[in-house]
Amino acid sequence: MTAADFVVVANRLPVDSDSDGGWRHSPGGLVTALEPVMRSTHGAWVGWPGKPDMELEPFDFDGTRLIPVTLSAEDVELYYEGFSNDTIWPLYHDVIAAPRYSRPLWEAYVQVNRRFADAAAEATAHNGTVWVQDYQLQLVPAMLRESRPDLTIGYFHHIPFPAYGLYSQLPWRRQVVEGLLGADVIGFQRVADAGNFARAVRRLLHYETRASGIRVPQPDGTIRRALAKAFPISIDAASYIELAGREDIQARAREIREGLGNPAHVLLGVDRLDYTKGIGHRLKAFGELLAEGRLSVEDVTLVQVASPSRERVETYAHLRDEIELTVGRIDGDFDTVGHTAVRYLHQAFPREEMVAFFLAADVMLVTALRDGMNLVAKEYVASRTDNHGVLVLSEFAGAYDELGRAVTVNPHDIEGLKDAIMQAVNMPAAEQRRRMRSLRRRVLEHDVEDWSRDFLNALADARKGATG
Repeated sequence: MTAADFVVVANRLPVDSDSDGGWRHSPGGLVTALEPVMRSTHGAWVGWPGKPDMELEPFDFDGTRLIPVTLSAEDVELYYEGFSNDTIWPLYHDVIAAPRYSRPLWEAYVQVNRRFADAAAEATAHNGTVWVQDYQLQLVPAMLRESRPDLTIGYFHHIPFPAYGLYSQLPWRRQVVEGLLGADVIGFQRVADAGNFARAVRRLLHYETRASGIRVPQPDGTIRRALAKAFPISIDAASYIELAGREDIQARAREIREGLGNPAHVLLGVDRLDYTKGIGHRLKAFGELLAEGRLSVEDVTLVQVASPSRERVETYAHLRDEIELTVGRIDGDFDTVGHTAVRYLHQAFPREEMVAFFLAADVMLVTALRDGMNLVAKEYVASRTDNHGVLVLSEFAGAYDELGRAVTVNPHDIEGLKDAIMQAVNMPAAEQRRRMRSLRRRVLEHDVEDWSRDFLNALADARKGATG
């Protein structure tokens, strides 16, 4: 196998198997962001194919060399569902759910990270560049640094990085920080996340941190400088604009509203079914507005799209039961023969259908309790080429830092959330246009290509001189 100069390492390969036994591109911003880079560099992508015990030889797909890493059913249970999503995910999302600290889960995480690091080391040419993605692979940078000191290594953290008071609960806190410091560039969604990481480094390792730079002592006595900085991720805005302009998708948006009984206002939530998304808070606020008579089921419908997520993890199964019980109660109390209060859709939809939902919605509700970025907020804004619609955005989503003209909320404040929903429903068209123009300007100027270019430029600078 010919080694590649540029290698991405992610938990998943950028493809899904199709019904014909072939492969198709996975949906998602990361794949879209890196596709042109992979093509131009003839790069390689190391990742899991998505099914347990699937053993595949490396293969080429659409100009990229794909290098599968096999995970057994036990690996999936312990490394992925266990340590990644039952320990790291809740801890890094402010302990909204209790993390599970288990030595067998940690040991599986170390072993699988080693497997990914070994695959990347073998796939990368001398003096090549490796870009590691996200919280499932936090140990890979240091493992790569140890085996391949010639490499330039980047790491991007797609979820929040917690304040030290929370992070310090992790029994393996030092090992994870040391794992991340194997990278030359460590990217975060928010300035606050980068700051939290730098504080953890100072508290645990006592390394010197200046601005974005961290001085990392090396075994040979030299100092390597690692850059820890915010690189907020974005979307392929042009593709959403193109879809929003299609007549068939505009017709589908009208059809959606008609199917809801043509209410005066359509509210929309689009989330993975995850406890970090604040779906329950959103439903509570909406139900109270109906009960108080501030909203009427004849005039307003809430559409909640909740795509299935980690259904084998017990916390997520309980969450689904809670959400569906709440929806049932609201609909039972307020539905009429011709109108539904909450239209709940526990399924995933293709991008074309999602853009139709965005065009059909007068108000987009993003009420995350904690979120690295929340690209749905940006997708809604990009799709609203008519400059109508209102974005209600949680201050605990990374997108809050960039989308200041949204109606911002603290989702824990139910009264404040109710007032924000009423503000959005009653917002004059002229104010909608002013706010949306400002929001769209930001999303269009800082798209996903801009994000990947900024990060890769930082990696190129690191390659020029990482010691000092």
